[in-house]
Amino acid sequence: MFETHLDATYAWLGLALVSVATAGVAATLPASPPPDAAGVAHTIDTVADGDHPATAEHGLAADRIRLTGGSVALDGGGGTASAALHAPRITPIPSERAGDGTRRDVRLRRVLDGVPPAAAFDDPDALATAAGEARAVEQGWRPAPDRLTVRQVHYGGVRVTLVG
Repeated sequence: MFETHLDATYAWLGLALVSVATAGVAATLPASPPPDAAGVAHTIDTVADGDHPATAEHGLAADRIRLTGGSVALDGGGGTASAALHAPRITPIPSERAGDGTRRDVRLRRVLDGVPPAAAFDDPDALATAAGEARAVEQGWRPAPDRLTVRQVHYGGVRVTLVG
């Protein structure tokens, strides 16, 4: 009645090993999915590809963002995700003060926030110059806002898509 069967011992050991392995795999899974970089890229591409001035916002569930002329990358609790941009040149809006201490042109930020380009810039060439300088700034990782704003503006013959 109190005999130990050899098969039962191996079955219990096998079950214990499978349980430990399953718990280990579950512990390494991220707590949340990676951020939606493809959705952000789609929003940017949709506004930038349009023929008319437009504005759109996209909510972000990420801790950090890196925006370049050809891609968007988001980093959050679920990992890092990136997506390619297919739109014509976009202009990432840098912060007012860069990490190197240099002052950035705040007129582009004002235009992104809704000010007409003619009210922020003297002429279309000034807008084109400021956008070119903003695109030339190396865009590294920065804290992600709750919402990303994309705005395409036309001023004279200059067409600019601002993202910030």
